[in-house]
Amino acid sequence: MLIIHSITRYVKRNIGRDGPVRPPLRVKICKRPLPEKRLSISRSLCYNLPMNENAMTLSRLPPPLLAWYRENARDLPWRRTRDPYRIWVSEIMLQQTRVAAVLGYYARFLEAFPTAEALAAAPEERLMKLWEGLGYYSRARNLQKAARLVTDRGGFPDTCEELLTLPGVGDYTAAAIASAAFARREAAVDGNVLRVITRLTDCHDDIAAPQTKKNIRAQVREIFPEAEADVRIFNQSLMELGATVCVPNGPPKCLLCPVRDLCLGHARGTAESLPVKAPKKARRAEEKTVFLLLRNGCIALRKRPETGLLAGLWEFPNVERTLAEAAAGAAVRAWGLEPGAWKKRLTARHIFSHVEWHMTGYALEVSGEGPEDFTWADTLEHYAVPSAFARFTEEVRRELEE
Repeated sequence: MLIIHSITRYVKRNIGRDGPVRPPLRVKICKRPLPEKRLSISRSLCYNLPMNENAMTLSRLPPPLLAWYRENARDLPWRRTRDPYRIWVSEIMLQQTRVAAVLGYYARFLEAFPTAEALAAAPEERLMKLWEGLGYYSRARNLQKAARLVTDRGGFPDTCEELLTLPGVGDYTAAAIASAAFARREAAVDGNVLRVITRLTDCHDDIAAPQTKKNIRAQVREIFPEAEADVRIFNQSLMELGATVCVPNGPPKCLLCPVRDLCLGHARGTAESLPVKAPKKARRAEEKTVFLLLRNGCIALRKRPETGLLAGLWEFPNVERTLAEAAAGAAVRAWGLEPGAWKKRLTARHIFSHVEWHMTGYALEVSGEGPEDFTWADTLEHYAVPSAFARFTEEVRRELEE
């Protein structure tokens, strides 16, 4: 910019209608930075300079990508609506969850709660039961909190800034709703988009770094199409390309890619090694002993604390550490119960984002009252037991049916 400023000043002083009137140009580099105002004025003089290679690549992206999307996109129910409530529910469900796993839940959820008002008024136990198995249960609670706010204000907010005030809505979700429901030119950047853009531009920045995501969001926002119909699907088209063609955990399907001719990563042979991401910290392992306590055709359940992992959900009583049968019997007696027939020993493992549970379980008959926080249930149909206990839930259902 300093060079351009000097050239501009020279041209103004030394070139008239009849051509140059002074000796040939000598460019002097200014040593002190120019004020911001003068720099912003000078930007208009750069219109004919070569574009940054990445910007040029991305500027050509929308037409072929949108044409491909309209021909090849998966037919998903949330893509057939402009209702912000339905789009919002899908985006929350899809957070860290595969599309195939979400489809059935999405249909059942909307059948039970077809509007934000219905969700706002729903009993929490019913909500959590419908969410059972999807994981990350705080999402469901935040959905209901947000539904109550939407109901109170009389409608859905239609800008990113307002959407960000809803519980559980971050930058990505706000942009996804704003673009698909309200045709706002907002870039929704998830893992798929990060992967597509870093490969297209041969970017080797760490995508786990907040600044990288911020830069890519700005780049995508700059290339948004103008037509309203295109705006509504542009974020989806980028995500669809990442989910089905420019895939993770393996080589991209470049031969199927509608924009491979624009892709610097493909041209330079670096696409398969992108994106760059710093390794995650190793998950810590926790050992637990889980008790399937059967009494008169009922199973013991207890509610987890209202805060922390799997907050407020139902679980089978359990203790820390892996216990042998003798120690497990002592733990049962400590609850004021007397062990009877030991029926089965089970093992299971469940992986959360930051921790692994290594579980040993015992199914046994017991007698006695047990602690006050135990609930004795003859069915699990009305209790939201998280998928972390799926192996034990299967066994309990089998035992109760018998």
